[in-house]
Amino acid sequence: MKNLVLLQGYCKVGNDRLLIYSYMENGSLDYWLHERADSGALLDWRKRLRIALGSARGLAYLHLSCDPHILHRDIKSSNILLDENFEAHLADFGLARLICAYETHVTTDVVGTLGYIPPEYGQSPVATYKGDVYSFGIVLLELLTGRRPVDMCRPKGSRDVVSWVLQMKAEGRETEVFHPSIHGKENENQLIRVLEIACLCVTSAPKSRPTSQQLVAWLEEISDD
Repeated sequence: MKNLVLLQGYCKVGNDRLLIYSYMENGSLDYWLHERADSGALLDWRKRLRIALGSARGLAYLHLSCDPHILHRDIKSSNILLDENFEAHLADFGLARLICAYETHVTTDVVGTLGYIPPEYGQSPVATYKGDVYSFGIVLLELLTGRRPVDMCRPKGSRDVVSWVLQMKAEGRETEVFHPSIHGKENENQLIRVLEIACLCVTSAPKSRPTSQQLVAWLEEISDD
């Protein structure tokens, strides 16, 4: 599957264990969004939309095509690696869990990364497909806004990207959340549609979130416009 980082081999020497993966020339999405000062110019909207679609395809493959299915449990921008063509590849399966096709969840320790962990994980030690979808929604918000999931350097009330975006939408100011480098009249319709998808992903009610398969279909439709 081209949207997963491929395992090329492994090495076992004494007590040392190494996994060898394909080299990703452009590093992580987190690096491009949050570390590079020129990311706005180099990571245009077309690239960001392709990264979103590739990541969704990788997630859908884990959830639906693998046998047994896989919950990633740590979807985040630093675990989305980019090849020389900026094609997205999901990486880091250290927290992943296998799940039988007839099951909807696994009981496990609550793990993940601050800002990406679904709210329901704080109430129950159960990991679900919809938890991965929530984390994917955070990545979509990062692609749209250029903001980190949580940024304590920002003013109170806008530190958490989900709360800030939902508040801006409630005030009818959703177009103001888009990063200036990607916001233009020619792609505003696509931006708004992806924002709606992101908001569906991060809704507090897991049952209201889309499936990864729905995400792929919606993002493909937007990409084809």
